[in-house]
Amino acid sequence: MTICVLYGGKSGEHEVSLRSAASVVKNLDPSKYSVMRVGIDRSGRWHLQQSPPASDALSIEQSTRRLSVVPGGGLAVDGRRLEVDCVFPVLHGTYGEDGTVQGLLDIAGIPYVGAGVLGSSVSLDKEMTKRLWRDRGLPIVEFAVVRAEDSERERRSAASGVGFPLFVKPCAAGSSLGAARVADEPSLAPALADALRFDTRLLLERFVDAREIECSVIGNGRPKAFLPGEVIPAASHAFYDYEAKYTDPNGAALEAPARLPAGTQERIMRLAEAAYEAVRCEGMARVDFFLERGTDAVFLNEINTIPGFTSISMFPRMCEASGLPYGKLLDSLVELALERDRQRKSLRYER
Repeated sequence: MTICVLYGGKSGEHEVSLRSAASVVKNLDPSKYSVMRVGIDRSGRWHLQQSPPASDALSIEQSTRRLSVVPGGGLAVDGRRLEVDCVFPVLHGTYGEDGTVQGLLDIAGIPYVGAGVLGSSVSLDKEMTKRLWRDRGLPIVEFAVVRAEDSERERRSAASGVGFPLFVKPCAAGSSLGAARVADEPSLAPALADALRFDTRLLLERFVDAREIECSVIGNGRPKAFLPGEVIPAASHAFYDYEAKYTDPNGAALEAPARLPAGTQERIMRLAEAAYEAVRCEGMARVDFFLERGTDAVFLNEINTIPGFTSISMFPRMCEASGLPYGKLLDSLVELALERDRQRKSLRYER
């Protein structure tokens, strides 16, 4: 079976994608799969890769050969069709995790790992995700949304309604890009200005003094949650920000499974499955929670449809802690992609 690993991309998480994809390539069983690599450069152009992959991070070798996505005809290079059984997108953030690539692959008629167009686009949009969760009666933290065109008075009013301290987050960006904790009103304007570099809509969310709990989920119609883990940011970081995730080797400790009472663990797993279903997720996701200190209240934070895939990333680590090792996890995700493709091909689009 030929698996096309798609990585890189135009988003601010380009470098993260290179490391995640290297780990996926390394762990796809060579006795089962032939791996094809397609790197997307920062301008958005797709390149079929020829050189052997590096061990820790893939590079993107520029190519003069024309790689095309053909409606109903899969992938082609210089007009010649490439035989691809399944695409494994390892793309984080905009133009990779937001439904755009998923729609392109649907039009091309190629099975792919992970959520479809709807689940991807909704899940990357924090405002839409929280609205759907709230409509389902799932626990979320109080929030407001401000837009680039809003006046200073409207922005201050929205923040006042949420209350300080609060978090500012771009609605549709990943890896904590543009996110900031805001202690008071004088600190609000610079935080908003920074976040508006990444999106035109911003989420203002009440600060919760909480442990950061994460839960891996896989599945299509019947999602399955794994034992949750915990992210413990270092004292040098106010929260689990971009630097703590990717540039500071001591930015956070990761525990899988998390040290939780059995009842809390079970509640988080069932909430993760409900949150996954509410946004029409498929294939896989990592669902993030706040566990409030002092009250033990559980709040949904966000959902990531293409989580980190390095060997130390929480998503595969939580699966492994529940008895599903990395290689078998990849097998399961490929099978889920093919299962969905078979179901879609059984549907009729005309009488």
